Amino acid sequence: MLDKLEGIKGRWKEVEQLISAPDAMNDMKMYVKLSKEYKDLGAIVTAYDEYKSVVDNIASSQEILKTEKDEEFLEMAKEELNELQKRETVLEEDIKLLLIPSDPEDAKNVVMEIRAGAGGDEASIFAGELFRMYTRYCESRGWTVELADHTEGTAGGYKEVVFNVSGEDVYGVLKYESGVHRVQRVPKTETQGRVHTSAASVVVLPEADEFDVDLRDEDIKKDTFCSSGPGGQSVNTTYSAIRLTHIPSGIVVQCQDQKSQIKNYNKALGVLRSRLYEVELKKYQDEISGKRKTMVSTGDRSAKVRTYNFPQGRMTEHRINLTMYNLQDIMGGAIGEIIDGLQVAENAERLKEGTNATETNS
Repeated sequence: MLDKLEGIKGRWKEVEQLISAPDAMNDMKMYVKLSKEYKDLGAIVTAYDEYKSVVDNIASSQEILKTEKDEEFLEMAKEELNELQKRETVLEEDIKLLLIPSDPEDAKNVVMEIRAGAGGDEASIFAGELFRMYTRYCESRGWTVELADHTEGTAGGYKEVVFNVSGEDVYGVLKYESGVHRVQRVPKTETQGRVHTSAASVVVLPEADEFDVDLRDEDIKKDTFCSSGPGGQSVNTTYSAIRLTHIPSGIVVQCQDQKSQIKNYNKALGVLRSRLYEVELKKYQDEISGKRKTMVSTGDRSAKVRTYNFPQGRMTEHRINLTMYNLQDIMGGAIGEIIDGLQVAENAERLKEGTNATETNS
């Protein structure tokens, strides 16, 4: 493993020189790619440097135990050796995970879409609660949430809401949220106290930039209209809302959240670019969706991923059989433990895949 890590450190130094060259930014696509590689390799190099230091110190401590006569000094050396060996084991496991190729999309910002499903008004209310849950979680991570488009429900919440989330490694965290989220509770409109099941679908798309998608102006049809609120009534008299149609694919997106037509256009263009990028990305995702049960974001959007049962105060994450009974906290944005569980499960699968691949190659 040390030879492999030394090779990675060599590549890291090589990339450092490439991105520091005077002409490095002449090819921005390559510069962005190299910068991402430099950051990813840097985490491995940092762990490797510490690991190498620990291994050297273990050798020194073992040598002391062979030659030292002073009992007090020997006892100190034994304690130090014990701590070093524990740290060596931890670092080895950390490095194994770091050596697993990361998903190149993980570092991207995201476009999230929440749509009310079965359940009528109750589904719209639930979609609104999910939006609030994600907003609070993102705020706790220091991420920025920007609303792009929404259609309000007649009794509250949203029939559909589209928003952007930007920050560090956003897609790598939020990608697990894609799928169908179910809610079980007594709706406010229910007079006989019966528990109903409603649903909302969540889609998480990695935000595509101009280097990912070749989007030509002649392929886009642009329409403007007045922003509308609940029931379709106009909420302003200027044609600031934007609808974009990608002629070759037929994909339609719109944005009406901003008062500025230019801002709405740029947001809509970002969503359109991500939708088109998703088409190509799905081909890659389909290859691994059958291997990893936690990666529902890469497979069927109609898959039931989570159930929120209000009468019992219970949340069930179906992909990893996780049940928690702090539903109010979860709806308030405390979903970190759920995502951590999904990440741990996926890393375990990826580590197993990597081990099997190594055994096969050997």
